[in-house]
Amino acid sequence: MDFTERNDFVLSETPKQKVDCFHCGTACLTKDFTFDGRSFCCDGCKLVYEILNNNGLCDYYNIQQHPGLAQIKSIRNGKYGYLDENAISQKLFKFSDGKNAIVTLYVPGVHCSSCMWLLENLHRINTSIIDSRLNFSAKEVTIHFQQDKVSLRSVVELLTTIGYEPYISLDDSGNSKPPKFSKQKIYKLGVAGFCFGNIMMMSFPEYLAYHGTIEHQYVGLFRILNLILSIPVFFYSASEFFVSAWAGLKQKMLNIDAPIVLALIITYSRSIYEIFSGLGGGYLDSMSGIVFFMLVGRVVQERAYKSLSFHRDYKSYFPIAVSVVTSEGVVSKLLADLNAKDVVLVHHEEIVPADAILLKGNARIDYSFVTGETEPVHVSEGAMLYAGGKQNGEQITIQITKPVAGSYLTSLWNHRAFKTDKASKNIRESVVHSLSSYFTYILLALAVVTALYWALHDPSKILPSVSAMLIVACPCALLLAATYTNSNLLRIFSNNGLFMRDATVIEQFSKINHIIFDKTGTLTQGVALVQNSGIPMSLDECNWVYNIVKSSKHPYSRAMAENLGVQKAQKVENWQEVVANGVSGTVAGNEIRIGNIQFIGAVEGQHHSNFYVRINDKIYGFSVLPQLREGASATISSLQQQYKLSLLSGDNDKQRKALQSYFTDDRTLLFNQQPADKLTYVERCQKEGDSILMLGDGLNDAGALQQSNVGITLADDINNFTPGCDAILDAKRLAVLSSLCKLARSSGRMINFAFVVSILYNLIGLTISVQAKMSPMIAAILMPLSTLSIVLISTGLSAFVAKRFGLKV
Repeated sequence: MDFTERNDFVLSETPKQKVDCFHCGTACLTKDFTFDGRSFCCDGCKLVYEILNNNGLCDYYNIQQHPGLAQIKSIRNGKYGYLDENAISQKLFKFSDGKNAIVTLYVPGVHCSSCMWLLENLHRINTSIIDSRLNFSAKEVTIHFQQDKVSLRSVVELLTTIGYEPYISLDDSGNSKPPKFSKQKIYKLGVAGFCFGNIMMMSFPEYLAYHGTIEHQYVGLFRILNLILSIPVFFYSASEFFVSAWAGLKQKMLNIDAPIVLALIITYSRSIYEIFSGLGGGYLDSMSGIVFFMLVGRVVQERAYKSLSFHRDYKSYFPIAVSVVTSEGVVSKLLADLNAKDVVLVHHEEIVPADAILLKGNARIDYSFVTGETEPVHVSEGAMLYAGGKQNGEQITIQITKPVAGSYLTSLWNHRAFKTDKASKNIRESVVHSLSSYFTYILLALAVVTALYWALHDPSKILPSVSAMLIVACPCALLLAATYTNSNLLRIFSNNGLFMRDATVIEQFSKINHIIFDKTGTLTQGVALVQNSGIPMSLDECNWVYNIVKSSKHPYSRAMAENLGVQKAQKVENWQEVVANGVSGTVAGNEIRIGNIQFIGAVEGQHHSNFYVRINDKIYGFSVLPQLREGASATISSLQQQYKLSLLSGDNDKQRKALQSYFTDDRTLLFNQQPADKLTYVERCQKEGDSILMLGDGLNDAGALQQSNVGITLADDINNFTPGCDAILDAKRLAVLSSLCKLARSSGRMINFAFVVSILYNLIGLTISVQAKMSPMIAAILMPLSTLSIVLISTGLSAFVAKRFGLKV
């Protein structure tokens, strides 16, 4: 078997002692980092504690246990040097007058109340910071600082040092920003809620008072007050629906807001007529209630997903600036200003900004996020490098051959799949949109027939019957059936780690019959080390190896240290790490080298391993195998019973044999797939009639995610960079994907049931209205009851079905 499930292998029988880092909670692989009687996993976490302790900020640890989200990573000296360039920093400032400046930075590491407390007390660490405020839902910190005393670079480096490194990308340098949540909706909701409550209160005399009582004497006054209160509801709060309906009409399309607007106009007009003619109080309470409840649904959904981005492209992945070599030395330059023939320095773990030629250095490029290939590519001087690859190793010098806009990676976004507005397309194809169109036509036809009937038999009943029909048969109950059911489903999906862009995705999700997986980073995460040559290491040898690898940050070294467990510390002499090659040192007089075959010295017959440990003259070979994510195998097995399954991987086919045990049809296991190949495969399956769900994680999946009917990005941190998609799935919840698919399939039946209830209500209301027997009292009772019944049915039914599939409600 070439795959291993997480934690299913051992290198020795040494007992593992688990000690958690006081700062971030990560298991400590060594006892070397202690301070003030507390243990830390690395020098970075220890440094953060020392800074907070020296500034009297250790209350940070009292608010929540282990508040640090992740292990502190060391940063390259000068990494943020480009922020000293005025042209670059000015693009990030919200305000700057040379003395004071305000900047808003996206900090993905924010996750709890401790984070908020610390980030709003930055002035206690650096007195040149005047004020800092955190928008927790958006994960954005706004910092007001004295620009003449502290630089933007120093502020960013401070945030990074204490574990809240800002995410600064090319996207931040553009003039266009993602749309912010409009406070106008909150104002409209507040106005509608205030007026609705007061109109309902002043409508009681209309319905409950008897002739001759004091309440009845004030009916006329309350009618006028209700009319006054309804003016801002109709002309201000309801403007959302008028604008949407008008936009649909301009495109020769009746959207769901069109019949709502028609009902609002008829209700308001009929109410004004009844009030001034003395016939009654109208339907102002129902009209304002409709507007209020509809706004509540829209505001809640928009607020809930404000901090997630479903529309990211390569600009969110690329750095804002790079180091360019000029005749005057190395200068920082905006990526957008990069030209062909510019010479650029790329450091360890930095992105290759554009297609280029390697001039100098040992390039070891990781293209996994672009192509899906997990093995780093060794590139010789004079060879091509492609935008989006990440350098692992020493600093390299490259010469740009194409600007960013002309690179291979950005050419992916020129495909027609990225020019399609999936959200608008989903709305046009949605059941609710179709029903709203038919509903409007049928309702108008019935109104005409009713008017003709009464014109022949009793013309005085034309206006009461037709207007009552248009009011009572308002499509709000129909719309609320879908809106509240989808809102509950969105809530349940998010509670289980799946965050959808909007409700239209649910309907597309319910139609899926073919699921396509990416491999690297989606089904697999991290690596496992399996010894495949040499006799097992002794306990002493395990201890020596542990003391060498415990200080290394390389994933292979950390995997080795994690599985050896915390062991007795010994003095290490001549410790040295050569980036991208290996680590070496001497323990108890034994020379130890750990790394690739070139690093430990070429040995005959050892080329079948890809990771080696050399202790004096003994050599142990290890295979580095990708680990399946926890629960991945069970998820695949469960999904096979309901869906067609395919796997598209940019990686080589070394794991084909292992994957065949999970995917029954070997023809659906495709390796060495370029991004364009993945997109083409999705298109071909769609032409064959399949409805596709694509599950991926990198830029190499972006085209397939966009082309698929539903594109889901798997993210270890839902707030970090993810390609454009329809939904984001928390990687820790991959095990519940099968249950989420079952819930999505059931969503259609739940909505249909709610539709039946709302249609029955409309039929009852129409039956009474056609006979011109609908009184204000009956209308006032029926409309709120229909809304309440839909809310209760959708909430209860969605919760019942979710629990049935083992999901959190």
